[in-house]
Amino acid sequence: MAADHFLGIDIGTYESKGVITDAAGRVLAEAAHPHRMLVPQPGWAEHRPDADWWGDFVFLARALLDQSGLAPGRIAAIAVSAIGPCMLPVDADGRPLMNGILYGVDTRAAEEIGLLNDSLGRDAIFALGANDLSSQSVGPKILWLRRQRPELFDRTATILTSTSYIVLRLTGERVIDRHTAAHFSPLYDIAATDWTEALTDGIVGRDRLPRLGWTTEIAGHVTAEAAAETGLAQGTPVTFGTIDAAAEAVSVGVHDAGQLMMMYGSSIFTIAVTDRLLGIPGLFAAPWLFAGQHASMAGVPTSGTLTHWLRDQMARELPRETAFATLTAEAAQSEPGARGLILLPYFSGAGTPVSDPSACGMLFGLNLTHGRGDIMRATLEGIAMATRQILETWRAAGLPVAEARAVGGGTKNAVWLQATSDYGGLRQQVCTRTTGAAYGDAFLAAVAVGAAERGDITRWNAVARTVEPVGRPMQEARYRQFRALYEATRAIAHEL
Repeated sequence: MAADHFLGIDIGTYESKGVITDAAGRVLAEAAHPHRMLVPQPGWAEHRPDADWWGDFVFLARALLDQSGLAPGRIAAIAVSAIGPCMLPVDADGRPLMNGILYGVDTRAAEEIGLLNDSLGRDAIFALGANDLSSQSVGPKILWLRRQRPELFDRTATILTSTSYIVLRLTGERVIDRHTAAHFSPLYDIAATDWTEALTDGIVGRDRLPRLGWTTEIAGHVTAEAAAETGLAQGTPVTFGTIDAAAEAVSVGVHDAGQLMMMYGSSIFTIAVTDRLLGIPGLFAAPWLFAGQHASMAGVPTSGTLTHWLRDQMARELPRETAFATLTAEAAQSEPGARGLILLPYFSGAGTPVSDPSACGMLFGLNLTHGRGDIMRATLEGIAMATRQILETWRAAGLPVAEARAVGGGTKNAVWLQATSDYGGLRQQVCTRTTGAAYGDAFLAAVAVGAAERGDITRWNAVARTVEPVGRPMQEARYRQFRALYEATRAIAHEL
């Protein structure tokens, strides 16, 4: 029988998801598997690479094959995405030497960011990679490993990220896609789309970095060992993969210049695809998934993560399966503006364009009349106002931002979606399928073996509804107060 189906699996912060599709984008099987984010101390965020990354992949691959009833040989190609950028050192045999250090939510390398800025110069770093160093950058986390865990650094053969570890386990190949690699500042030359040693003295040599490729290139094929573990057919092609946000963008039709994605997940992450490199201080830049295209990106590190925290701390009596629906309903009962409450969503530092890893979360304006619904609305509106800062930065750089494709679990939250549209002046389109990155992975796998063209995603996943912005008189005042509150408390947060 022909190999005419595609497997996509995405490893998320709290949950991994997978799908099997046919060549028309119809989903034959869909599954999810939860895991935990480890926070061993404030500012740290980790996953267990074997249990959380590879373990989830194995579980999902077997579950999806079983659910679909397909013979393993019917899978024509596999694509993987995962949270990123992460930092994982592995030894010569490919064994992890520690837990994976997560993306921008992990701020442990703040001192290393300062050291690199002082020694290399901010301007030189930005000129090479079109990115400022931040908690999203992998380079400072590698330097943290070298300085704080020298015995592990000495045993490190390769620095991987979450996606590349899965590809290693599947194929034996140590690879990374160019889009993800751009987040390894200051180790990456964005103009050359290649590793560089121009500024890497004292961090790590390029011989310990993975082989580069484009997302839809074939990195290798499923080995006999991986086939035995996963139930997949030996020899099945595996792509280079990419970061979850990029695959999520593709899943809702963001594939060409001029398009924008708004991802509602554990973090807010936005991607604008452009036909030229946009080096905007405070935002992220990278090659897009295909040669000749570029991406400008930004994010709010704690968004969905913050709603999880609120549920766990203030709604323990609610059944977990209905807790978010209840909290959202309570937030809807609170009037826009949250009855005077303002929340700074900087519970893991401030992301782009503020870029302040020492920023703290704050709930301001409380009185004895406020209830949980007010706090939930303030949380969602605080995230929306932090998102507006990103949109304003793009607009100031001359990038027209009026419409986005919204994707991710947060699209189920009507209050959050509307607040983002209202504060950002942004029309948002929600597609029929909000499966997210795993669905995008399946599509990218199809593109990799010539079973689909990039534009075919609009047939795979059509727009189902649109959220229009509603202007309210209090919004500008509330946004001004939000910005002022951060400035007024920044010095105290740094002292803390």
